[in-house]
Amino acid sequence: MKCYWSRLLALILVVVIGLMGCSSSSTPGSLSGDYSQDTLAVVNTIKLALETPEDSPAKAQAQAEARQRINDFTARYRRNTGVSTLNSFATMRTALNSLAGHYSSYPNRPVPEKLKQRLQQEFKQVEVALKRGA
Repeated sequence: MKCYWSRLLALILVVVIGLMGCSSSSTPGSLSGDYSQDTLAVVNTIKLALETPEDSPAKAQAQAEARQRINDFTARYRRNTGVSTLNSFATMRTALNSLAGHYSSYPNRPVPEKLKQRLQQEFKQVEVALKRGA
């Protein structure tokens, strides 16, 4: 009888874990699956994080959200062959890699002004490319 109950419990656990893993995330801020809409949302989130003053209490929250968006965006579109050949994706990936590198290497330091200017320029290029459909 013990063997029966342990197998039943194991089966229930497998089913529950499987269902939880297959459920879609409907958390606010998650990506929709529309590349251009998601790209613009990530750009806006990062711009907000960069424009938030260093002494603001919301700075840590904005940076954490930007990091999460960078990770979600990269995980979703990195292997998508329809998107990975676009100019907007290559530029976006360059910008995200440089910002993520700064956040991981210097988590307590502000983003340098030179990097902010470069990111703003790259985000403009991404927005123009998205309008063209590239």
